[in-house]
Amino acid sequence: MSTATVKALLQDTPYRVIFTDDLGNSWAADEPEEVGGGNTAPTPDRLLLASLGACTAITLQMVATRRQLPLQGVQVELQLNPEGKPENGNMITRRIKVKGALSPEQQAQLLKVANSCPIHKLLTGEIHIATELVV
Repeated sequence: MSTATVKALLQDTPYRVIFTDDLGNSWAADEPEEVGGGNTAPTPDRLLLASLGACTAITLQMVATRRQLPLQGVQVELQLNPEGKPENGNMITRRIKVKGALSPEQQAQLLKVANSCPIHKLLTGEIHIATELVV
C-alpha cells in the first residue's frame, strides 16, 4: 500500500484550496463569505469532521459485513466544540445512528469498533508534523 499523499493548491481565488491525492481524486476547501471566502466548499474543520465520520461509517460497515451483522445503514453526526472551545484541547462529539435488527450485544460491538477506526486512532494518538518551507 502506498503512502497517503495529498497536495493542497491555493491560487487566484481567496481561501479556495484544491486538493489532489495520489489516487487521482480531487476536492476543495473554502471559507465562509463572512471571512473573505466564497463558501464554495467545506471549511478545513468540517473536512476533518468528515474524515472521522467517513472512517467511522466505513469501518462499521466493513466489520458488520465480516461478522455478518444485520447492519442496514449508518449515520454519523459530528460537532466540533459544540459547547464552546474547552479550556484545553478541543472536543468532538460523535453520534452514531445504526439501522438494522441489531441485538444489544451487536450494538455494543459496533460502538467498540467505532472507537477503533483508523482516523479515531489518529486523532486521539500523538501526532507529529514535520514542516519545511520550499521556495
